[in-house]
Amino acid sequence: MKRSVDDVAEKVERGEACVVTAEEMVEIVEDIGAERAAKEVDVVTCATFGPMCSSGVFLNFGHSDPPIKMVRVWLNDVEAYAGLAAVDAFLGATQPSEDRGIEYGGAHVIHELASGEEVILRAEGAGTDCYPRESVETVITIDDLNQAFLTNPRNCYGRYVAATNSSEETLYTYMGKLLPEYGNVMYCGAGCLNPLANDPDLRLIGVGTRVWVAGAEGYVIGEGTQHDPVGGMPTLMIRADLKEVDPRYLRPVVIEGYGVSLALGVGIALPVVDVKAAKDAGVSDADIEIPVIDYGVPRRDRPVVERVTYEELKSGKVEIRGKEVKTGSLSSYAMALEIAELLKELVEDGEFVPNEPVARLPRNVSPSPMPERPPHLPRVADVMTRDVITATEDEDLEDVARRMITAEVNHIPVVDEEGRVVGIVTSWDMAAAIAEGKKELSDVMTRDVITIGPEASVEEAAKKMDEHNISCLPVVENSNRLVGIITRGDITEALRRRRR
Repeated sequence: MKRSVDDVAEKVERGEACVVTAEEMVEIVEDIGAERAAKEVDVVTCATFGPMCSSGVFLNFGHSDPPIKMVRVWLNDVEAYAGLAAVDAFLGATQPSEDRGIEYGGAHVIHELASGEEVILRAEGAGTDCYPRESVETVITIDDLNQAFLTNPRNCYGRYVAATNSSEETLYTYMGKLLPEYGNVMYCGAGCLNPLANDPDLRLIGVGTRVWVAGAEGYVIGEGTQHDPVGGMPTLMIRADLKEVDPRYLRPVVIEGYGVSLALGVGIALPVVDVKAAKDAGVSDADIEIPVIDYGVPRRDRPVVERVTYEELKSGKVEIRGKEVKTGSLSSYAMALEIAELLKELVEDGEFVPNEPVARLPRNVSPSPMPERPPHLPRVADVMTRDVITATEDEDLEDVARRMITAEVNHIPVVDEEGRVVGIVTSWDMAAAIAEGKKELSDVMTRDVITIGPEASVEEAAKKMDEHNISCLPVVENSNRLVGIITRGDITEALRRRRR
């Protein structure tokens, strides 16, 4: 069974569509199976409600008299970014107040504007010939603004990590208050209701997809920042008119000891176009596994201490290293379900119609870490060898040894059929293995490979080599795909040339 999104949209417009929430779809698929569900259900409504820090609003204030080119802008003493046109600004939800600190911020201003409240606008100007005014202070409401568009760089994670804390100190994080010695686990997201959890392959949600945003009709305008479908954590960039939102579904949040965020409700109506769509929309909380990350380790790559499901998290307790630990959520499942039910009614009434995306979102990408290198040092990409001699683990040892001798190299990365690094072998490994009579490369290669990204500094590469007592690093990008190799000799030669 297969049909188009337009076929489903036509049924919605005729008032003939069978619409269920994602929570209801779980039971339907369990009871009658995905194949029959695909025939009986037309639309599945999904939703989430929780803090979405990467949110904000573009504002146009209109021209003053005499006109001003704003170079700094404050709204209720919360600074907005003014590096745009003369009277445009972007107010970020997490920006703190200059006089009240993290107890008040951009999210509060956004909520107050959406609620029709008065806000004090203060700005400093550049004082140019065409924009002679140098300052302005006035009271505005949302009705005074020409445009006020919520434009959120990253919303609606398909799933997100849970957080715990192994340290002896209480930690105050964007995941909430984490008690010492694994005292609690905090998590986010609505589980089976999350829109992207119900479309894991990004077949139905894409650029141009209609989205319910805090009561307003909005759209997906692209993948969100830190979009990581490879790691199971896709995100969305969305836009909606702040003048049309319901403030009930857009609320400021102060996360203790951390700062301000914006709790936002987002809903998407997914058309059931085939059996796979029905199966995907039948995902349950028990099907969605997430890692519990130890925030007590102050590093970018924090360790995973356990893997749990949303079903376990929602039960109120999970087991961490043999200890029963209470869980808490920053998100509101009740609000998410309320939005899914409300969206269901809108679809049934033909007031919210699913649509075909105009473009797909990227599916084979993952975010890169920030490179840390002094400006005077070259990058790994500037030094590495790009034409790398490689092998596959099913190759004969002697064949690989001959290749190593012919190419005059001491290291050969072992890759799979998609070019991803799965191991590495050195000339020392080869000599020892041949002396011991071993035949297969898979018996010799090192599988726990230390790698580095192309944007890292050669200093970072050298530190890694020293830390692990090795003499080369395969250079990898998205999904561990090999793009080069760097050796101690490469680094030494690069630094020698730089000193000339």
